[in-house]
Amino acid sequence: MSSPPVQNSSVQDLAVVYRTVTNRVATVVINRPEARNALNRQVRELLPKVLTEANDDPDVDVIILTGTDPAFTAGLDLKELGGGGNQISLSAREVAPAPSRPFPDLDKPLIGAINGVAITGGFELALNCDLLIASERAAFADTHARVGVMPGWGLTTLLADAVGVRRAREISLTGNFVSARQALDWGLVNHVVAHDDLLPFTQMLAEDIVGNDQRGVRQMLRTYHQVGESTVGDGWQIEVTEAWKFEKERAFDPSEVEARRAAIMDRGRGQVRTT
Repeated sequence: MSSPPVQNSSVQDLAVVYRTVTNRVATVVINRPEARNALNRQVRELLPKVLTEANDDPDVDVIILTGTDPAFTAGLDLKELGGGGNQISLSAREVAPAPSRPFPDLDKPLIGAINGVAITGGFELALNCDLLIASERAAFADTHARVGVMPGWGLTTLLADAVGVRRAREISLTGNFVSARQALDWGLVNHVVAHDDLLPFTQMLAEDIVGNDQRGVRQMLRTYHQVGESTVGDGWQIEVTEAWKFEKERAFDPSEVEARRAAIMDRGRGQVRTT
């Protein structure tokens, strides 16, 4: 895949999330390739900050989100969770929390450039983007049920909205991977392109948006978001409430995650090779 425009390679090599800007388009990169861009605590803290910086930058009109090859993101860092540190649990709350989102509120279009696998929490990141462009190497999977945790970033509402409720149920209940071509057929992504063309194509599409009246673009996007909130907002609250009930009734056990991690990874590798 073509690399994002380089501003300071030494900084980028060290940063787990960084951004570059070209022709009023910011490219935000999740950069933990050795861990398949798994969402550890550092990434989850930095990603909203970098996206906010891009959204607030007067020299930016469109934002692209991607990962350093070979993955978009493999989701929450199961190794970190399985080690017992940085536990993510809702069980301590007495009242179900309000819906949470992986991104801050953005008023500029966010395009996901899916360069590899987008799994579970990584799948949710993709679903929260406004548009999705997939490399031919992209694949999507919801393995929440295999890990034994519940989604909390809107997967059960956003996935059903994208592909229809019956296909969404199949994806979530089986944990099977959806290839890039199947994702295109099901309406999950806007385009599938050759891997090396992913960022150039996405940049070109972003610049098409840049060429429009930006007040109109942002008002149109805001309208789409408000319509979406009216149709899926209640479902999002149901998802969070059910996740809270699940964790409250069943104490989170990091050893269970660790025991399942290797099997989930092996199964996923086999499915991605055959899609």
